[in-house]
Amino acid sequence: MKKILFLLAITGITQVSMGQYGGPRAFRHGTRLGFTLNPMISVLKPQESGVNRNSAKAGLNFGLMADFNLNDRGTYALSSGFQVMLAGSKLQYDAGKGLSSYSGNTAEYNMKLTYIEIPVALKLKSVPMENDIVWWGQFGSYLDFPVSGRANVVSGSQSYDRVNILSDMNRINIGMLIGGGVEYPLGENLTGLVGVTYQNGFVDVTRNAKWNDGRVNMNNFALRLGIFF
Repeated sequence: MKKILFLLAITGITQVSMGQYGGPRAFRHGTRLGFTLNPMISVLKPQESGVNRNSAKAGLNFGLMADFNLNDRGTYALSSGFQVMLAGSKLQYDAGKGLSSYSGNTAEYNMKLTYIEIPVALKLKSVPMENDIVWWGQFGSYLDFPVSGRANVVSGSQSYDRVNILSDMNRINIGMLIGGGVEYPLGENLTGLVGVTYQNGFVDVTRNAKWNDGRVNMNNFALRLGIFF
């Protein structure tokens, strides 16, 4: 229910903003395209006893970003994109937990996960300040679709490298996205972007029927870097 209410709130905010500034015609006021490269820290967060996080993992998010301006001044925009996310974490499972092939002993899973990501957020920007610097903040959601999942597993005294766990993962992840930062001119047609973002996943990343681990959410902290053309 919490997830449904959150999605309805995001949809409502977006529709209100579009209605306030002219509905679909507002998109004609300008579309900005760019490329983003975001170093990040990925954390898998278990919610049940018997599963513990051993460490976070450095990751990367990169791809296309787009701002669809909703008013003439460009202070409101619908922000989206099409990106690749490299994430993961280390989890320690007690005996009886985790994948059945390795659940006879305490096991450590070093997970490396790859997702296709589509963010959707309402972006608010200040009017240009000195040196044309613009402050921005955004709030929204995202959809993640796993395309690769590997794990190095240590179970008892045995090690198993690059175990394919893609079929044991949920096929979609969704969550809350918030962030903020600055934009600044790099030339006549280029704009740089710097900021920080936080993603809080709502969906169990590992399928409980396969892992017997309750719910494991994925959270990410990223340094957002980009260029609009």
